[in-house]
Amino acid sequence: MWLCDSSIGRKVVMSVSGVALILFLTFHGLMNVVSLFSASGYNWVCEMLGANWYALVATAGLAALVVLHFVYAFWLTMQNKKARGNNAYAVTNKPEKVEWASQNMLVLGIIVVLGLVLHLYNFWFHMMFAELAGIEDQVAGAADGYAWIVYTFHGGKEASTCGYIYTAIYLVWLAALWFHLTHGLWSSMQTLGFSGKVWFNRWRCISNIYSTLLVLMFVAVAVAFCALGDFHGAIM
Repeated sequence: MWLCDSSIGRKVVMSVSGVALILFLTFHGLMNVVSLFSASGYNWVCEMLGANWYALVATAGLAALVVLHFVYAFWLTMQNKKARGNNAYAVTNKPEKVEWASQNMLVLGIIVVLGLVLHLYNFWFHMMFAELAGIEDQVAGAADGYAWIVYTFHGGKEASTCGYIYTAIYLVWLAALWFHLTHGLWSSMQTLGFSGKVWFNRWRCISNIYSTLLVLMFVAVAVAFCALGDFHGAIM
């Protein structure tokens, strides 16, 4: 099958899965922003996206996309190293027009995956998994998503060192995600044929703007809750 056997096919799989993941991140970012305006509104969204069948199907599909994207990224990287052969470790000057992110996509991807694992533990485990396993009473945050955001990034009613550490880790993760997205989005458009001489620079500009706005949504939530805690006064 050409999607597996050819380099172009693998890049197509990488591009399609990458764009799908960006669309999910957009939805997730907008969902998180709700917490900045309404505690009850955010908890309503969490309840709607709890252990319902459509949320479970979407979660399974998302997990498959992440695995597919990472496996193909590693596959393409190994293929490129093999193609360079003995020249892989030769000292060469970096082309001026080659982005730093494009030369470090695998490393950035690994940081993103590690951050994702932490994020899944902090939120998915304490919310959807707890509901699925029927252990809501035993897992903090299962019943109140908003309160768990406050606790994670701020540390409860009073700020804690743990909250600051988590916020710092998330910011490093989001920085890596930004670099990954700024290159990945326009590169995907080029692979899928939506880029020509005119649109090449346009897509790069669009990628930078879109990725910045997307990541800023996540940054705003982490920083706001770290600095202000329960600024809605919803936690008694």
